[in-house]
Amino acid sequence: MVTKASAEDSCWTACWSSISQVEKFHIILNMEKEEKKYVNKAEEDEMEIYGYDLCRWKLVLVTVGVICSGGFLLLLLYWMPQWRVKATCKRSALKDCEVVLLRTTDEFKIWFCAKVRVMPSLGANPLRNPNPLVHKVSNGHAVHFSESAAEENKNDLKKYLPIRYFTHHSVKYFWNDSVQSFDVVRGLDESTFCSAIHNEHSTGLTKGMHDYRKAFYGVNEIAVKVPSIFKLLVKEVLNPFYIFQLFSVILWITDEYHYYALAIVIMSVISIVSSLYTIRKQYVMLHDMVAAHSIVRVSVCRGNQEIEEILSTDLVPGDTMLIPSNGTIMPCDAVLLSGTCIVNESMLTGESVPVTKINLPNPSEYPKAVGDEIYSPEVHKRHTLFCGTNVIQTRFYTGELVKALVVRTGFSTAKGQLVRSILYPKPTDFKLYRDAYLFLLSLVVVAGIGFLYTIVNSILNEVPAHTIIIESLDIITITVPPALPAAMTAGIVYAQRRLKKIGIFCISPQRINICGQLNLVCFDKTGTLTEDGLDLWGIQRVENARFLLPEERACSESLLKSEFVACMATCHSLTKIEGVLSGDPLDLKMFEAIGWILEEATEEETALHNQIMPTVVRPSKQLSPESKQATDQEMELFELSTGYEIGIVRQFPFSSVLQRMCVIARVLGEKRMDAYMKGAPEVIASLCKQETVPVDFEHVLEEYTKQGFRVIALAHRKLESKLTWHKVQTISRDAIESNMDFMGLIIMQNKLKQETPAVLEDLHKANIRTVMVTGDNMLTAISVARDCGMILPQDKVIIAEALPPKDGQAARINWHYADTLAKCTSSSPAINSEDIPVKLVHESLEDLQMTKYHFAMNGKSFAVILEHFQDLVPKLVLHGTVFARMAPDQKTQLVEALQNVDYYVGMCGDGANDCGALKRAHGGISLSELEASVASPFTSRTPSISCVPKLIREGRAALITSFCVFKFMALYSIIQYITVTLLYSILSNLGDFQFLFIDLAIILVVVFTMSLNPAWTELVAQRPPSGLISGPLLCSVLSQIIICLAFQTFGFFWVKQQSWYEPWTADSELQYFLACF
Repeated sequence: MVTKASAEDSCWTACWSSISQVEKFHIILNMEKEEKKYVNKAEEDEMEIYGYDLCRWKLVLVTVGVICSGGFLLLLLYWMPQWRVKATCKRSALKDCEVVLLRTTDEFKIWFCAKVRVMPSLGANPLRNPNPLVHKVSNGHAVHFSESAAEENKNDLKKYLPIRYFTHHSVKYFWNDSVQSFDVVRGLDESTFCSAIHNEHSTGLTKGMHDYRKAFYGVNEIAVKVPSIFKLLVKEVLNPFYIFQLFSVILWITDEYHYYALAIVIMSVISIVSSLYTIRKQYVMLHDMVAAHSIVRVSVCRGNQEIEEILSTDLVPGDTMLIPSNGTIMPCDAVLLSGTCIVNESMLTGESVPVTKINLPNPSEYPKAVGDEIYSPEVHKRHTLFCGTNVIQTRFYTGELVKALVVRTGFSTAKGQLVRSILYPKPTDFKLYRDAYLFLLSLVVVAGIGFLYTIVNSILNEVPAHTIIIESLDIITITVPPALPAAMTAGIVYAQRRLKKIGIFCISPQRINICGQLNLVCFDKTGTLTEDGLDLWGIQRVENARFLLPEERACSESLLKSEFVACMATCHSLTKIEGVLSGDPLDLKMFEAIGWILEEATEEETALHNQIMPTVVRPSKQLSPESKQATDQEMELFELSTGYEIGIVRQFPFSSVLQRMCVIARVLGEKRMDAYMKGAPEVIASLCKQETVPVDFEHVLEEYTKQGFRVIALAHRKLESKLTWHKVQTISRDAIESNMDFMGLIIMQNKLKQETPAVLEDLHKANIRTVMVTGDNMLTAISVARDCGMILPQDKVIIAEALPPKDGQAARINWHYADTLAKCTSSSPAINSEDIPVKLVHESLEDLQMTKYHFAMNGKSFAVILEHFQDLVPKLVLHGTVFARMAPDQKTQLVEALQNVDYYVGMCGDGANDCGALKRAHGGISLSELEASVASPFTSRTPSISCVPKLIREGRAALITSFCVFKFMALYSIIQYITVTLLYSILSNLGDFQFLFIDLAIILVVVFTMSLNPAWTELVAQRPPSGLISGPLLCSVLSQIIICLAFQTFGFFWVKQQSWYEPWTADSELQYFLACF
């Protein structure tokens, strides 16, 4: 074998030597191309990555270049990371590189660089125990050492693996041999089965394993460091804008324009101080927000069953922490292993309603009841405690503490990712800014022409070299005005102040200009268009598969022990916090309507049993017959009713995906348990025995939803007597939620906010399209859309019902009129798809208000259309007005789909489940002042959609001001450029006070007073242009330039032709001075 291998090596060497140098170069080049690697592959922040090594001779050349250029080359390399790396390094393989160069794969193609560091470690994978025998390092070699090598000689680094990593945007990337690239070290939130969480990770970490993991995951903190004023000052001063100003000031001082230079310096200092104050204030605000879960002491379980108290900053994925009974603010993301927690997740969702978190079921203990699957914080969020959320209280088993397994720490947590998106936002892509750079580039070209003209003209007139240099450079500072960025920012600053006065706060000022272009606004329904609270309108029970007449009250004596009222009393997620009933507003209204009492077991009562004591509900005494003047029979009834109690044995929390919740309860004294379920009527009816569902169910439901009511359906099932308490705790949800008996409907009323119709009417008059995106029922949403004027009375609504592939049939879409939904079936669509009046994407968006059709669809149909009917998506979103039963990620997808058909999209929500859409929209407006609003560029102090037209008006004012300022500054620079060029032809120039008067007394006064113009009092149909490169704007600027050029040129040559005109020369100036003295 050795001989054969040697022969193969010799053959390869011979072949390689026979290849020409050109072919070798192409082979190496192709190998480099094949080695293109990515980090965060297929994710939002995907980046290309290239490896480089420092090159000494390149460093020497760069050093010489920096010295020769007076430091300008150093500035250029500071601004351009890719140039800096390529100028000082040479390409190398990623696995051996010293520096990495990163480039985003999005449309911005932004470059970053980072230094690769090396740390010693016992292994390469933090989630696995370090192999005591063989460890592979990044270069493929192996190191052998015994299990106790670290203890024998900790300083002997040869017995450790050199682990290579770099840090980018607060995230560490480690070398991964399996993918031959750098990768983020994941926690237990990926590729970990639920059974493994219980069986392999729940016992806690040993001290040694904890230290081993901490080397990879680092300190558990979301560090928002407030930079020192000096660092901020250096970073701000090194901005290209201020460097150009510094260059201009030096040039003007050299040319003896002292007063003008001093004025510009004063303006720059004021601008820098103002900018530093704003930036530092934002850092401090973000730091204070993150500090809500700053360092606390937590108790963790170690592998030897001991409990150790450590700082929260020392937590790593795999630690088992104890949740204190009096609650805490979570310092990490953790999955609940045992017990129950009541959590306030307002920081993440914007919803301050307490949420009940239950422990993650163990599939290995009950394989028939629970299927094993990979754990995911998003999928298993009912079992996950998220970083920054407030655990209000806990419930636990006797002898078993409430435990949670740490799955993510630091910037990997849900809150950490939110903070990262604020610290490192994506650049704002707006046509105005792209056009502004093009316009500046054209000014640079004009300046270049003037630069060459000045040099040639000066040489021909034998001007001294010193003067040639100053005058030729001066023409550049005249053509590209240094005050342009500050002047354009002034309008945005004034608009931000005006917004603050009307209660709208902005964390992204550049978005104000973009809001001036909004031509579509998406609205959440509940809490945004309608009031937050719901009122119980009435109930409609079902008996013998027939609807009874609607009843206004559910707390009547005759219904006291009915299964309908029992369902209302038990099927909820309410809890008592400090003696006050808290929970979902709908559940609260439902429970208050029956007038029952909820009692929860205390910690002392729980400790007396081997299980969690159930929550008990019972009717209040006022609901029972009066004891006064009661017969013996009535007295017996009174005693019986007061002893009537129902214990909630197990709860399956409400799921927005399943659109229902379920509880298992038992009446005191009864042997068999009952299952109660409530949720979306369509879903509940599908899980009930068909013989118990009234035949007119769809008709009755349609009547209520068309009137704008929110309808909840109830169902009940008597469980088998063999189901004991222990079996109930492990039974699957699907086994319970089937073969139910349909009991009836609860009708809730959700009123429109008073200002909603008027605001939407104003938007329609301004040709701004409105769309409803809600998690509510389809017909309820359509009814609200009609009531608020989003859909006019005469307009038709077409429901697109998309069905996924099933039983070999392809996916299809059924079209129905909303008014005839109940009469239509999937086999006979109400409308022929060829007759659907959809517009093409390239057609004008301005004509949409004339349409008589609106599309409506639910989240399931939207998902099917996205997957199977991509070509229909642009056409449907052009006319789609109501999107119901939409999940949070689907709201974001809808915003993206609207942006893809060239809409400038605004999103207005109350913060609950709207964070993704608020961030993705061009202008996201949160009506919640909770911490979730940090994801939104704008936050309204008053929870009213009246802020939307106000924001658009201010955006239009700021945008128009930006256009006017840009045109004015561009014209001023070109006019002054023409003036100076003409004066250079006779070897003359403007004086210091002339420049000073033009720039300060005329230009800056006009620019800054122009920005003070407030927004117009109402929205109009005409929107400002979106870019500078448009016919009217270019025509305006060019015509003014031509007029000024003609007048100045005519006047200049006309004066030269006058008899009294005498050309200037150095001798004539000397003679003039001699004559004066």
